[in-house]
Amino acid sequence: MKIAVLGPIPRDRIVTHNGETFEKYGCVIYTAAALSALVGDSGTVHPLCHVRKRDTEPVRDILRQFANVELSGITSALDQGDVVQLTYLNQNKRVERQTGFMDPILPEDLAGVLDADAFVCVPITDYQVSRATLKYIKENSRGITILDAHGPTSCLTRNGERHHRFWADRDSWLPYIDILKMNLEEAACSWFETEYSTEDLREVAQLAMDDLPRFARHCLDRGVKALCVTLDQHGCVVYFRDASGAMQEHVVKRVPVEKVVDTTGCGDSFAGGLAFGYLLHRDFVKACQYGNAVGAQRCVSSQIAVYKSLEETERQIAETYGA
Repeated sequence: MKIAVLGPIPRDRIVTHNGETFEKYGCVIYTAAALSALVGDSGTVHPLCHVRKRDTEPVRDILRQFANVELSGITSALDQGDVVQLTYLNQNKRVERQTGFMDPILPEDLAGVLDADAFVCVPITDYQVSRATLKYIKENSRGITILDAHGPTSCLTRNGERHHRFWADRDSWLPYIDILKMNLEEAACSWFETEYSTEDLREVAQLAMDDLPRFARHCLDRGVKALCVTLDQHGCVVYFRDASGAMQEHVVKRVPVEKVVDTTGCGDSFAGGLAFGYLLHRDFVKACQYGNAVGAQRCVSSQIAVYKSLEETERQIAETYGA
């Protein structure tokens, strides 16, 4: 099994909802570490990321503890990388400011991974993994593409504040995505009317659960094989078509944890578990169970080496969902 992970490795300064402060590298680090634990000796993980020159060796040093992670895709030719401050207002809501900017991942960066079984794309801002890059993957690889919509639904203001934005060109992306993953806030940025009043826009925060089936059908009609929407402490819901072509909706309950320490990287971890679970079982519901399990493992610690082995993760899944 060969899995590529595309996105930034930002230098994060995190203030948790408990008032604790951490400084560490994030995003692709979490996805790669989670996949490393699941893949074990059965394959390799290939992060593709541009970082600042000063961050190259620290990032590689972190990932060197995972023997199956290939480091050649972490490059710094333009000396550009993400620097982000995250201040949590509660377990799930946070204020973000970005002061450093990775140059985007382009088709030419993919030369060594086009034979990958999956491409897990976890951008945090709209420019980092472009539609052109996804199109290139679709046209030149047999691997599945998983996109976290956090990237195309997020933008930067001139002073570095990060905000949600409408994914206005969504339909030009959908044919190049196999599994689309997002949360309810990102879904509200992805399913929109052709025109709004000012008052209507003030009320757009999260997409209502009743609207999700219409949005899912829209995505599936345009080439997406599955839409997965995470529901914070309630797990996730996934939409896909069965063999007869009928759309299926499955709510996959959360994997319980005793105490939430730090939710940073839960979505990135979920994306990794989702990809691995699908490659292993070719079943979207099972894939979401792996995503939930890995996301739950992430939030109980601020350390990177928190992920369980495949055997332990499957035990955790069996205890939550049954054999």
